[in-house]
Amino acid sequence: MRFKLFLIALTLITAEEGFAQKKEPKSQDWLISGTAAYQSRIAVDDQNIVLENGLVRRSFWVRPNAFCYDFTNLITEQQLIRAVQPEALLQLNGKWYNVGGVDGQKERAYLRPEWMPTFTTKPEDFSYVKHEISDLDPLLPWKGDKWWSTHKVAGKGKVLTFTYAAPAAVPLSGIEVKVHYAIYDGIPLISKWVTVKNTGNQTVQINQVINEKLALVEEESAVVGSVDDMKKQHGLYVESNFAFNNAMRYHLSDQSLHWKADSTYTSQVNYDLKTPAIMEVYPTVGVGTKLAPKDSFSSIRSWELLMDSYDRERRGLAIRKMYRTIAPWTTANPIFMHLVSKKDEQVYTAIDQCAATGYEALILSFGSHVNMEDTTAGNLAALKKIADYAHRKNIKIGAYSLFSSRKISEADDIINPKTGKTGGTFFGNAPCFGSNWGIGYAQRIKTFFEKTGFDIWENDGPFPGDQCASTNHPGHHGLEDSQWVQFNMQKELYHWLNARGIYINSPDWYFLDGSNKTGIGYREVNFSLPRENQRILNRQNIFDALWEQNPSMGWGFVPLTAYQGGGKEAVLEPLNEHLEDYRQLMMQYYGAGIQACYRGPRLYDTEQTKQTVIDVIQWYKKYRNILNADLIHLRRADGRDWDGFLHVNATAAGIKGLGMLFNPLKTPITRTVVLPLYYTGLSGSAKMTFDDKTVKNASLDPLAKTAVTITIPAESYRWFTVE
Repeated sequence: MRFKLFLIALTLITAEEGFAQKKEPKSQDWLISGTAAYQSRIAVDDQNIVLENGLVRRSFWVRPNAFCYDFTNLITEQQLIRAVQPEALLQLNGKWYNVGGVDGQKERAYLRPEWMPTFTTKPEDFSYVKHEISDLDPLLPWKGDKWWSTHKVAGKGKVLTFTYAAPAAVPLSGIEVKVHYAIYDGIPLISKWVTVKNTGNQTVQINQVINEKLALVEEESAVVGSVDDMKKQHGLYVESNFAFNNAMRYHLSDQSLHWKADSTYTSQVNYDLKTPAIMEVYPTVGVGTKLAPKDSFSSIRSWELLMDSYDRERRGLAIRKMYRTIAPWTTANPIFMHLVSKKDEQVYTAIDQCAATGYEALILSFGSHVNMEDTTAGNLAALKKIADYAHRKNIKIGAYSLFSSRKISEADDIINPKTGKTGGTFFGNAPCFGSNWGIGYAQRIKTFFEKTGFDIWENDGPFPGDQCASTNHPGHHGLEDSQWVQFNMQKELYHWLNARGIYINSPDWYFLDGSNKTGIGYREVNFSLPRENQRILNRQNIFDALWEQNPSMGWGFVPLTAYQGGGKEAVLEPLNEHLEDYRQLMMQYYGAGIQACYRGPRLYDTEQTKQTVIDVIQWYKKYRNILNADLIHLRRADGRDWDGFLHVNATAAGIKGLGMLFNPLKTPITRTVVLPLYYTGLSGSAKMTFDDKTVKNASLDPLAKTAVTITIPAESYRWFTVE
């Protein structure tokens, strides 16, 4: 018997090693190379199933039930799994069930393959039936040909789907569970989600779904410490499409990642067994939905990105590549103006100015005279006329609509579960998406886009996560399902718009469900400060926002007229009197690849102003590809010395880098700046061109760094390209 177990364990280890030997050499840095070197594959060897792409490997054993025994970063050789867990957990009709998983692992600090054949299963668990392998479909059917973007299609890969049957010992006949794993080409990324189908004849209450539970190797060991205080595993970055609350940063918007202690891990260093060694993914509030016969349910979807470094820049580059891979619509980046209009004539004039200067889109900003919720024939016809005119000028057009932070009525607003009354929501007052008004709102927005031909939706205050205690709203049953229902209504609307190529600006983190852009993060009252302050503050906002976002994912702000107060030192109007400030604000935003909301009544007021705008836009379009590439942080603006950033793209055919250096001081400065060019993919030497004029051949050290000495004019900037 011992010899048989030894042979099984040896077979497991040999299968893993053999599979690992097929991966490409690690010398091909996945953040520099394309996807060809790291293609996804799923290997099946009897009861052993392995997902692998040369960067990440996740392995499963399917007897006596399916479970994950291996999650390895093939770049660093880090093993993340220390103990087996169920592949998902469901709370149905108030009772918890394991989906997959096994019992029998006594030591939970590490897992030895020879233990696995001795593991057992429980009769009350959902049990493995079969597995299927398929190609990975895009997350959404985005029409990438309508907008300028760096990525038109989603990344490719493979999907492994396990099917589980309900335990015979419990009254869940007809409940079928599928657990899906997607692996992507060219990136150490695996996605996971759960679907539940009711093929029976009884309605089942789905209280909660935990779509991922991993017993991870701890990040640190400490005799004393709590789950909240101790470091979490840094080798795994987890993100889901369940994020909201207007923080404009993912980790602050996330509503699904949970780190917990593991009381069964009794050999850990922590005396109170409080090490954060369990990672779970589920909506914090719960699902609370009813699954009727013949209906299906899909859980939230999570993405698990394996990290190969503690370096902040490299970790950020990995996350940015993840977005480009799974959500290519986030790379769309039209050049737009924000118009404050009071009548149609102003809109026509702004369209003409956009066309004359090279702008690509016009958004009728908040405070404008357009009402998207007015679906009367006359209003829709007038707006279609405007859209048709814009399209003849090759200009896309959009408008603003507010959902939350407004009061509709006692019957339609969120009912606060603590008070039983309206008010007290995230924004003070807010309508419920599941109310009659909310259901009608979604339909009115669809009608608006269907009838007018508008191209962009500026959706302010999307669903921020409020629970609603009403039992009279037709869209949800009560408090328990209210968040889940409203969240899915918001998603459905974004999916509908995304599929039709409608561009979505949203001040919230709905990127993985179809939105294109959110704010980079700024304090609005700062735009009432003097223009000199605004320049530096804007560069700080840019620098801080682009650690984990691609430039196309964020918008900035340039109020052309008075905003939130401020005197004549704060405003840009009259534009011709503040041309240098106007130019520099445009250059530092466009130089970062970020579209700002140039909010006001016009883009130019004189021929000289018009030419200034044209010059900047032509420069941006000339270098648009590299300006929308990854941003490397050089030095944050502090008003004391130079600051700057560098765009890089190793797979570009021509220009592989573009940098901008700024001088906030009132005197010229000459500085020697060390430029890290590793992520340009260049080695040995590089050709650098400064301000489209001076050419220098630079030698690169073994780390692909080079030092350049440059003079930057007072309160101005310099820029350069790298080839």
